[in-house]
Amino acid sequence: MAQSATADTPRRILITGCSSGIGRRAAEMLAERGHHVVASMRNPADVDAWPHRHIPAVRLDLDDPASIQAGLDRAVERLGGPVEVLFNNGAYGQPGAVEDLDRETLRAQLETNLLGTVELTNLVIPSMRAAGFGRIIQNSSVLGISALAFRGAYVASKFALEGLSDTMRLELAGSGIDVSLVEPGPITSRFRANAQRAFEQRIDWQRSVHREAYERQLERLRKPGPAAPFTLEPEAVVRRVIHATEARRPKARYPVTVPTYLFAALKRVLTVRAMDRVLARASGGGKR
Repeated sequence: MAQSATADTPRRILITGCSSGIGRRAAEMLAERGHHVVASMRNPADVDAWPHRHIPAVRLDLDDPASIQAGLDRAVERLGGPVEVLFNNGAYGQPGAVEDLDRETLRAQLETNLLGTVELTNLVIPSMRAAGFGRIIQNSSVLGISALAFRGAYVASKFALEGLSDTMRLELAGSGIDVSLVEPGPITSRFRANAQRAFEQRIDWQRSVHREAYERQLERLRKPGPAAPFTLEPEAVVRRVIHATEARRPKARYPVTVPTYLFAALKRVLTVRAMDRVLARASGGGKR
């Protein structure tokens, strides 16, 4: 018989991508609510610098199968039992026009945002199935709902994550394992700084036909302050993660921020061409 979840039932939780932003706040806020949390991150220096002694931190690099297994093993040891709730938060955004993405750049994006996430998820499912309870919470994006120019690699990873999550939800029906997608729009985090680094490392933008658009993008990425209108703090996302963790019947999708709600609604009522015009204006021709 499937177990139930409530705010009064502490759960063993593993979170990826906890070096900053959403992942860090999720670890902090879930621990404050009495859950047993392990925070994971890919950079050993971030593990060493982790400030919370009451929240164990482990290294887990989603690009490395050996690191995924070792990180999960250490998390289970520190949790004192198998993972009951997995929040797949670890990801980064690779800017660049599709025609400027080489195979290695696209592969790197998918390794982190999709393939490593699925591999980790598949490793925790057997223990969840045996217990008759589990929560798999996927941090998707507004760009898992609608595409924007110059974000093709990230869009591909999030569209794929959405499709695989919907498929898993069907396949896991009756097992006691729920799959939820959290779909944020702009959130205050290091995401923009990480995207700038990935862009400058992997895109030969100065020789691209899109050079002018890239220059506007770099100006936006380097600008301090909110990345876009309607930017919210990480806590807005974590509140949905808490509901997906504790509710007796978690939702399949949790939109976060105005753009996510708006784009999802417009896709249902507009023609493709009309929606393209909205998305082109939203991206500002690459400036935003």
